[in-house]
Amino acid sequence: MINKTEKIPEKINVQSEIGKLEAVLLHSPGYEVENMTPRNAQRALYSDILNLSIAQREYEQLSGVLNKVSKCYQVKDLLIKLLENHQEREALVGKICVTENVTDYFEYLMDMSSKSLAQVLIEGLPARINTLTAYLKDDYYALLPLYNFYFTRDASVSIGNRMLICRMASKVRLRESLITEAIFKNSNFFETELINAHDFQPGNASIFIEGGDVLVAREDILVIGNGSRTSSQGIDMLVSRLCKSSGGEKKHIIVQQLPETPESFIHLDMVFTLLDVDKAMVFEPLILGENQYQTVHMIIEGGKVTKIKSVNNIISVLKRLGMDLEPVLCGGGADEWNQEREQWHSGSNFFAFAPGKVMSYARNVHTLNELSDSGFEIITAKEVITSKKNLDSYKRCVVTIDGSELPRGGGGPRCMTMPLRRAAVEWPE
Repeated sequence: MINKTEKIPEKINVQSEIGKLEAVLLHSPGYEVENMTPRNAQRALYSDILNLSIAQREYEQLSGVLNKVSKCYQVKDLLIKLLENHQEREALVGKICVTENVTDYFEYLMDMSSKSLAQVLIEGLPARINTLTAYLKDDYYALLPLYNFYFTRDASVSIGNRMLICRMASKVRLRESLITEAIFKNSNFFETELINAHDFQPGNASIFIEGGDVLVAREDILVIGNGSRTSSQGIDMLVSRLCKSSGGEKKHIIVQQLPETPESFIHLDMVFTLLDVDKAMVFEPLILGENQYQTVHMIIEGGKVTKIKSVNNIISVLKRLGMDLEPVLCGGGADEWNQEREQWHSGSNFFAFAPGKVMSYARNVHTLNELSDSGFEIITAKEVITSKKNLDSYKRCVVTIDGSELPRGGGGPRCMTMPLRRAAVEWPE
């Protein structure tokens, strides 16, 4: 929840994946998740349907820990505030109605209270079956529920003091981007410069990019996945915008190609995440093993791309750039079966809320054993929330949350968190 006494707008500033978290954007899963049926699960990008009550209890562990360490903003709270302004409401509702071809609902939506409107924009709006066209369409919803919105990572990316509004690969997630854009465009909430992927060649369907594929490794280094959710054209769009705003400074873009299948490889953060100044979680077969997927290093100097070349892997090129990372293996190093099984359940998807302090699902026991061997203390979210464990007492730790339902949506703690501000990191000399 937003503290009404706190000073806004919040300044966006994210220069790393691991800096101490100071502000984060969340969306607690609600009835939009329960509004999914087996018939439309595939359209919702899910392989299964969730038990909402259990998913909410699991999510409360994530949000409970984050509320102890940072400011937490909720999408729905911000959206309600936004909709109280008639001009903002008209702009957002109009854009949604046009893009989703439901302009006949515009006046109906505009007449709703802000709270009710925010609810239907997220949870879905049942269709009025009052015309032959509506009847033949055979779809219960005029506005589909935003089943994936609790993965707040994907619709936007904080890059320094700029905010990239993503153009996501699936049309079912378009409204997430539109809502996120409206929130970050509102100068009463946040102070940032927008990079809007929707404004760049709007008719070019091959341009798409999602936040799960974009990692801010260091102030001058981005690591980006290129796969089913982020196209090479989407990366080129971001690079061109970064060239214009680089101010002549040298920047590095490291691109990792990803397999189209299985679906657990949807984003780079499902196979590679940063844990500390000297450690990274990796899915070994893809990130370190011999395979057909390229790692490409792009260099920006003087406002233009000056070099593009293939490199061995992410870890090796980061080392050459001064980030010497020890890889910790998802699923452990002893058994490929455990590696694949735990990667499937977001075993590589860690969220750092401070250097060496990360969050993970408790179910991935082989991965947690690897972290324990690397000097990370394993503690539970419940112990942190009830103050049985003090996070300040640990140099390195993994805070575990229960994960029987949330992983069914296809993501982990990093997917469910959108950092807005992090403290600077003291990198080793």
